[in-house]
Amino acid sequence: MPQSKFLPTVLLSITITATAHPTDQYIKLEKIQNTRDLGGIETADGHQITPHRLYRSGNPSQASQQDIKTLQAMHLDAIIDFRAASEKQPNEKAFADQFPWQSDPVLAGNLSPSAIIPLLKRSTPEQMHDFMLNLYRQFPSNYQPQFAHFLKLAEDNKTILYHCTAGKDRTGFATVLLLSALGVDRPTTIANYLESNRYNAAGNAQATQQLQKLGIAPDVVAPLLTVDPDYIGASMQVIDQQYGGMQHYLVDVLHVDIAKIRANYLTAPAQPS
Repeated sequence: MPQSKFLPTVLLSITITATAHPTDQYIKLEKIQNTRDLGGIETADGHQITPHRLYRSGNPSQASQQDIKTLQAMHLDAIIDFRAASEKQPNEKAFADQFPWQSDPVLAGNLSPSAIIPLLKRSTPEQMHDFMLNLYRQFPSNYQPQFAHFLKLAEDNKTILYHCTAGKDRTGFATVLLLSALGVDRPTTIANYLESNRYNAAGNAQATQQLQKLGIAPDVVAPLLTVDPDYIGASMQVIDQQYGGMQHYLVDVLHVDIAKIRANYLTAPAQPS
């Protein structure tokens, strides 16, 4: 994966490349994008995340009937929705009523189409890049209750699906916190974050084509549709500089019991025969 010319200092020591171990298991669904099982990701000390317990995705509310059957077979204890009300459709309630749905909005600006399209029309690629950096800088400081609640569900040993709209930004940051709590090293965590570009590629191409019809250039919309090392680097820089690093942030700010989370979701490494 390419390095970014805007890469913050906090990430300069990390080579953003494919990792030796899988960063998750992709789940192909008909109407839900970027759906992944975190099972199989290896921690720094050789443990693995247990499969079929922790899932991330884009918005699942427009699921097909086959998708709903797949989700029901996951035996979810909670679906956490990080979207704001402005991002939701009126017909979503019928889907939500079939699942243990919890809305916990991370509002980070007005992300509705009525706000985003005018912003894109008046912005340059550099301005949209800065917009995304600012959004990510808000995650660690402004939305601690939402992300603490999410991690408390992990403390309680729940089988969880968590999502936003595209499953890449708010969901991506939540995954960084969760993988960090589980003891996954930073390069693997970032590689997992960046895989949204692969799994959202078809949807991004379609969205770019539609926005071009509205007069929005592809290079302007690209910073909004993709993930970038700069973006998660901006969040991590806040955590490292303002909160003393990830472990202090998780334990002292979000008050997470890391030992419980690891006991709930990690499988011991295989013993040599």
